[in-house]
Amino acid sequence: MLERGHLTILRAVEQQGSLTKAAEFLCLTQSALSHTMRKLERELGVELWLRQGRSMRLTQAGEYLLAAANRLIPQFELAEARLRQFAQGERGTLRIGMECHPCYQWLLKIVSPYLKAWPEVDVDVKQKFQFGGIGALFGHEIDLLVTPDPLYKAGLHYEPVFDYEQVLVVSQSHALAGHAWLKPEDLSNEVLITYPVTLDRLDIYSQFLQPAGISPRKQKAIETTDIMMQMVASGRGVAALPRWLAEEYAAKMPLVALRLGEAGIAKQIHLGVREVDVRVDYVAAFFALARASGHAAG
Repeated sequence: MLERGHLTILRAVEQQGSLTKAAEFLCLTQSALSHTMRKLERELGVELWLRQGRSMRLTQAGEYLLAAANRLIPQFELAEARLRQFAQGERGTLRIGMECHPCYQWLLKIVSPYLKAWPEVDVDVKQKFQFGGIGALFGHEIDLLVTPDPLYKAGLHYEPVFDYEQVLVVSQSHALAGHAWLKPEDLSNEVLITYPVTLDRLDIYSQFLQPAGISPRKQKAIETTDIMMQMVASGRGVAALPRWLAEEYAAKMPLVALRLGEAGIAKQIHLGVREVDVRVDYVAAFFALARASGHAAG
């Protein structure tokens, strides 16, 4: 019968590159590892590897089982970690993935009161999942996703926590600073400073420039919001940010926030979790705190 140990071995062989290295990694002998997997192949009546001399290649059945291992092993590991935390009197760890560069500043305002309210829960923020958070949620690598662009999938629950407007930030001395609102062609001769993400995930492109067939004169990618705003304040370019964040910077730097289009660009920040975790008390508490903070920011 298929057991967790079989999945662990299959995954280790793929990650380590050979039976020998996998056996060392798992603290097994190579003969024991080989015997275990050959027995499984006999019981299932299917080969998992094609053996060609010393090299091995997964069969179609092996590829399927490896995909299952990559999906299931992290869930086993998470379950064990949670149970150890319960045994030690802890509640757990809330692992948050970010799909929104400027939302990091908003999140920082929530984490501090949350940690005070839930001293037995740790928080870990993972920014490496920017624009890849759906897979991280399904893979149990994160527990909560912060995103302005939710992708609705079976098994996931999203909830909007606040509305905001996307605006263009320019220096006070910029020629556009006096405009009530901007047209796409106003940016045709500008240097647009953006976060380092694909254009289809930038609202200023997808909802403002591209529908009008307009491109900026040049685009620069900068990862840090502080540096981005310093560049804008010094007249090196313009940038799009949520209005609440733009106004925070405008209060301490010579910046102006301008509406994109006469009606503006309306957005929402969503929190996404696996449906099975919606009723976990410390997850629900984070949602409530995020909504309260979001209303203030909005």
